[in-house]
Amino acid sequence: MNKATGIGFTAVLMWALLALFTIGSAPVPPFLLNALCFGIGGTIGIFWTARKGFGVLRAVSWKVYAFGTLALFGYHALYFTAFRLAPSAETGLIAYLWPLFIVLFSGLLPGERLRATHIMGALIAFAGAALIVLARDPGGEANALGLILAFCCALTWAAYSVLSRRLGDVPTESVTVFCLATAALSAVVHFAFEETLWPMGTMGWLSVAALGAGPVGAAFFTWDIGMKKGDIQFLGVASYAAPLLSTLALVAAGLAPATLTLIIAAIMITGGAALAAMASARKGQDIT
Repeated sequence: MNKATGIGFTAVLMWALLALFTIGSAPVPPFLLNALCFGIGGTIGIFWTARKGFGVLRAVSWKVYAFGTLALFGYHALYFTAFRLAPSAETGLIAYLWPLFIVLFSGLLPGERLRATHIMGALIAFAGAALIVLARDPGGEANALGLILAFCCALTWAAYSVLSRRLGDVPTESVTVFCLATAALSAVVHFAFEETLWPMGTMGWLSVAALGAGPVGAAFFTWDIGMKKGDIQFLGVASYAAPLLSTLALVAAGLAPATLTLIIAAIMITGGAALAAMASARKGQDIT
């Protein structure tokens, strides 16, 4: 595993804490939470960018900024809306097709070789994630529009991730602008459609701060590095570790029970990632 792949995988580790911190941030509505978290993430990005100087941001095309902002804001808007219309396990499963789509779409990139083992690993890992989602998500009602939006949500994040590879010359500091613009758009949507509810107590604010510093902040910077310079197929399959690790975090916090399903899912997700790693290793041998 090269350095960029390892950095990219830290995003998966951070996303594993998304559910835990989101529960702690209640009762903040989704788009206000989005605005707060992306605002924190963007602010962290400003300090990080200051190391190189802000001239690096001026050199980036407005089209790149539009692409990144629409992807980050569009993904979350589709995700939240899908679950409001169809709060069901089926919605969660469809939304979590994005790692599989990343693996499949990566085969269209120049210089990338998609093996059958990559696809097999992604499907096995998806099946493991499916076990967790079906066991954990609320059994709300599904409807066609919600499921369609969830599918569009998965396509959006997969397309953003894979197309980031084509923007390899664009500095990761550009994600700072993506985050700040997404925060601004989320604030507009919040004030237009949501009731303002702030976090409850110190733990609530700490949860929001943790979300902005990690899963809805720094994760997008490290993911950008992984997508541009790392092993994109391996990262796609390894992303299915997020729902597993998320559930384990909830178990550790006493918010979810430990079950046999978790053990089976862990074996399937680990096995799928191992297959992808083997295929990537073989790909490297072909190149040398």
